[in-house]
Order: sequence, then structure tokens, then C-alpha cells
Amino acid sequence: MSAKPWVVDDELWAVIAPVLPPWPERSPGPRPVPDRLCLQGVLFVLYTGIPWQQLPPELGFGSGQTCWRRLERWQQAGVFDQLHQLLLPQLNAARELDWSRACVDASHVRAKKGGAATGPSPVDRRKNGSKHHLICDGNGTPLKVITTAANVNDITQTIALVDAVPPVAGRVGHPRKRPDALLGDKGYDSQAVRRALRHRGVLPVISRRGNPDIHGLGKLRYVVEQTFALLHQFKRLAVRWERRLDLHNAFVSLGCALICWRRLKKATT
Repeated sequence: MSAKPWVVDDELWAVIAPVLPPWPERSPGPRPVPDRLCLQGVLFVLYTGIPWQQLPPELGFGSGQTCWRRLERWQQAGVFDQLHQLLLPQLNAARELDWSRACVDASHVRAKKGGAATGPSPVDRRKNGSKHHLICDGNGTPLKVITTAANVNDITQTIALVDAVPPVAGRVGHPRKRPDALLGDKGYDSQAVRRALRHRGVLPVISRRGNPDIHGLGKLRYVVEQTFALLHQFKRLAVRWERRLDLHNAFVSLGCALICWRRLKKATT
């Protein structure tokens, strides 16, 4: 990783720039800070977790307020979801997505300032927190993350995660949307979930409560823990600071896209 991972190189900019909404030609006020610099400011906050108001002006990103407002504008335009969905087909074309199985799991993060989709965390002495529900492919590539309150049961988001996976092109035939199987621990044990997965053509591979774990399941599911580790290396995601859920989700989608971008660069070099 670069010593300055928030610096947007030409390759990444060529992918991101087309999905950014154009700035109005005759907007009032002074000339806006260029999108590329604002994006680097957003990435600086994502990587370091620094408060917006402490964003160093000498780096040329503009003020924290400027970058915050640009992040808000981009999220309203769906930029980061689009970026994530642009990179998945490229990974699929490079045969870096494993559709033979997908894994689901959830991870708690503390929510320092409260806000929507927060609640008492059962694993953090009931302190206010959120939960990231993640589905990834068999290689650990993030396909979708849903943020809920920390006290929401994992099982309630299983089908929502499966249904939220976007159609992924990149290979001959119809775009792929469903994995062959879904792997989950005992927290996802439910007959209703199993029926719903089979109805969607997905084989449920989920350990049952009161029984020993399915042999070898842990070795196949470790990739989801690895993906959480990668996602929470972004310090702005390891602790939730945004009261607004949409802005927190903007960082989540951007983090997923960056993980995909790293894997794509590794696969093509």
C-alpha cells in the first residue's frame, strides 16, 4: 500500500470520474475545489478517522466542510454504489469472483454520536452501536453491506443481503446474482431462511443450534472475517462517527469499492 493511500492515482481517477455528477457550469460563489482533491480529502478522513474539522488545509483538499458537502452530494447521486457495481464485473471478468459459495456474517462497531440505525450493543456492555451485515463471495470480495442497529438479530438480514447482491456481468451469459451456496454460522439457523434460500436456488450451508458445527465450515467461512478486517482497517468504519446513516453508508460503499479496486489491480498486474 502506498505511504499516502488517500492519493487518487490516474488509474483510479479514470474509473471514478465518469460516475461523479457534473458541477453546474454557472454555479454561484467562488470556483469549487476540484472533485479529485475533494475525493482525496474524503479518502483521508476514511483512512485516518480524523474529524472533518481537523482536515489539514495544507494538503489542498479544501476545508472539512467542503469535503463533507461533496461527500453528501455524491452519496445522493449514488456514486459509491455505482463505483462498487462497476468494479464487480471487472473482477468477474478476471475470474476473481467465486460464485460457488457466499458467506454472511455481522460485526459490531461503536456509534460515538448516535443517530439512525444505532442501538444498545449486546457485545459492548450495551453501549450505543451499529452492526455491519456483510455478504461476500468465496474469495472474500464484499458484495453488499447493510448497516443496522447493534441489537438487530443477524438472521433478520440474511435474505435482504442475498437479494441486495447486484447482477454482475463480465462473463458469457446472463449476469450472475446468486451464489450456488450460502455459508453461515449458528446465528443464521432458521428453517424459514433455509426455505427462502432454496426458493432462490441457493443451497443453505448453515450449522444448526444444539448440533456440532458442519465439518470444515470454519475453513470456508474465514474469508468473511478477513473481509471485515479489511473493511475495518478504514478507521472511519471501525468506529461510526456519522449521525446520518446515509453518510456512514457512503463510507461503507467506498470502502467496499476500494477493496475491490485493490484486488482488481493485483489480478491484472
